[in-house]
Parts: sequence; structure tokens; C-alpha cells
Amino acid sequence: MATRWGICSAGKISHDFVVALKTLSPEDHQVTAVAARELKQAQEFADKHGIPNVYGSYKELSVDPEIDVVYVGTIHPHHLRVGQLFMNAGKNVLIEKPLAMNAKEVQELVATAKKNKVFLMEALWTRFFPVSVEVRELLSHGDVGEVKMVRADLGAPLTHIPRLVEKELGGGALLDIGVYCLQFVLMVYRGERPESIQATGYKLDTGVDGHVVIVLKFSRDRMAVCTCSISMMLTNDAVIVGTKGMIKIPDHMWCPVTLEVNSKIVRHPLPEPSMPLNFTHSTGLRYEAEEVRQCLLSGLKESSVMSLSESSLLAEIMDEARRQVDVTCCQDSNH
Repeated sequence: MATRWGICSAGKISHDFVVALKTLSPEDHQVTAVAARELKQAQEFADKHGIPNVYGSYKELSVDPEIDVVYVGTIHPHHLRVGQLFMNAGKNVLIEKPLAMNAKEVQELVATAKKNKVFLMEALWTRFFPVSVEVRELLSHGDVGEVKMVRADLGAPLTHIPRLVEKELGGGALLDIGVYCLQFVLMVYRGERPESIQATGYKLDTGVDGHVVIVLKFSRDRMAVCTCSISMMLTNDAVIVGTKGMIKIPDHMWCPVTLEVNSKIVRHPLPEPSMPLNFTHSTGLRYEAEEVRQCLLSGLKESSVMSLSESSLLAEIMDEARRQVDVTCCQDSNH
């Protein structure tokens, strides 16, 4: 039986997610409903994607009995409230990254999921790409020996996009882009808590972080350096250095299709989209959707590939980095 998806928010990322679902078998994945804050928006989205049920409020979607899981594609300041709405209505949820604005909000989401015995996952799509799967396999087989250093860079000039620069909309390099670099480091070091976190960077006039560099030290003198920016174009690559070799993701480290292992190149192309996408490589959203399906079929309440404890650690590291760069968000003072 197909996993029945409800889509919360009719924005750009939700469009790409639905297009990605269409690259999977309709016997496995169906989009049965969409909700937006305005019915007109939801209706336009439904017409474009052929979705049968349309709602002009998230509340109506939350009580639709014909849905197995809700994809939450709202801006991140709304993740906590919206995520809790669906989970309190007994719905499983896949919430866009970052899971919430800070570690306190992440803990509230996790507690709500546990209370309602529903599935919750942070939609860190990168984790589920075939390239990422292969990286984990190479590391578990010890192909590059013991990892000693990880570097991940991601940046582009994005200061013209309001949601990335406005504090009220959850702006800043760390929350939107840094999360990709940090999750990569945690994936390589298997969710281990770093012994130390050192962050430096600068703020934009709006008070959000424009550029941040984070140095993490793990046990046994293993290091990681992450650079994230919404002010400038960076190399957008990632490197894992081990005692016996090196793994490189030469570009698009947040949605990777190419891998270089000890100078040997491996490619994992993505399926073509059936209609234009808003973001790069978005048909790769299919992999996280399939992970959710497999978890639900197995009766799991979280994914072992992107666990809730790792989402919590990720938020804690970002909180500490923001503190060191002197960036606060409205949600920090609420707790």
C-alpha cells in the first residue's frame, strides 16, 4: 500500500518535494492533500500537481484521516508550532531542516513525538543520497583508515533573499546552510559529541550571521572545520582525511552526485524531474521520502540514519556557535 503524504505549505521546497515524489513508484508514494495558509495558494499548488484534497489551514490538514505522514515545508520559525499541531493530531511528520530554531525547540518537538507515539524526522535530505550511503559504507569498511580530519564548506551570495537575512524569518548562514556542513561532520564521526566548539564570523546589518567558521575537536585528536556563508560563493565541497586515504565530495556537498575516493571518481546521477525545480538536484528529495516510508512500514518512530538525538546535538552545536558569534534569534529569549 502506498504511503499517503500530506503537504504543509505550498512554497518552493514543497513544490520540489512533490516533483521528487513523482520519481518514485505511485504504488509506494501518493500525495493526497496539501494545505497552505491561504486556500487560493493551496488550490493552485493542487492543480499544478494533481492533488485531490485542498485545505486553507494547517488545522484542517491535521485532522484529515487519509494521511500517513505530513511533510512540513514552512520557514523554520514555524516548525515547532506547526510540527506540534500535526503530532498532537496523531500525524507522523517529516520537518524541513533545520528541525527548529534552537535546541530547546528541538527537544520540545522530540517530546511531542514521543508523547503522541508518532514518527518524527528532520528532513536532512543529504544523509539519504546514494553518495552519502556510499561514504558511510567506505568509512565502516575502513577504506581510508581512521578519520583524522573533516572539512566542509558551503556558501553562496544569498543576501538578496529576505528569509535568509531577516531575523524574524529565521535567517542566517548557520541555520540555513551551516546545518549541512555540521551534519556531514556528525555523520562521519557517527553522532559523537565534540569535545570543543570554536566559532567565529560576522553579522549582517540585520543581526543574522553572514559568514561563520566553526572548528570542532573530537576525542582522539580528530578535527573538523566547517565554513558557511550567505555572503559569498565558497567551494561547496567536503573532504574526509584518514590515515590511509581521502574521500572527497568535489561539489554540491549538500546534494552530492559525485564522490572521489583516493582519486577514483564515482557518480550517482539523479532522475530527471517531470517539471522545473526551484532548487539544485531536488529530485534527490526522493531518498528521504523513501527512508520515511521504510521506517513507517517497519513501525519505527525515528530513523537510525538521521536520529532525533543527532538532530538535538546538531541544534546544540549551532546554538553554541551562534552564541560565540553573538547572534540571537527571537526564539532564544522565549525559553
